[in-house]
Amino acid sequence: MSDPRPWMDSVAPTLDDFLRLAEAAWEKLPEPIRAAAGAVVFRIEDFAEEEVLEDFGIDDPFELSGLYVGTSLLQDSVLDPSPIAPMVFLYRQPILDEWLERGDVTLGELISHVLVHEVGHHFGLSDEAIDLLLDEG
Repeated sequence: MSDPRPWMDSVAPTLDDFLRLAEAAWEKLPEPIRAAAGAVVFRIEDFAEEEVLEDFGIDDPFELSGLYVGTSLLQDSVLDPSPIAPMVFLYRQPILDEWLERGDVTLGELISHVLVHEVGHHFGLSDEAIDLLLDEG
């Protein structure tokens, strides 16, 4: 008989575990999307920095699970000075909190969802357009 509580000996996923899940989600995206996105850097942190939360008017750090930082491909220009590499931040604690609250997806699926959402911003898509695409997938 299998243990009904396989999580009993488990520990919470680390920042490195999240990075591996994000990289796996990235690799599952179709090659044309990855190629068009270019060199997106993934950063995993427990929470968004206080300044970021203030910039978005967010009081509760659990309300922000991911963030795209950089110039979207729609706004990018070869005439602009060298931009910083586009970055996708995934925030571990808010993602874990949502995962526990939902209970209907794997952690890998949720990380993939947040990553795809933030990469969508790299392509210049709005939150509404990204949500529509994710709902269709």
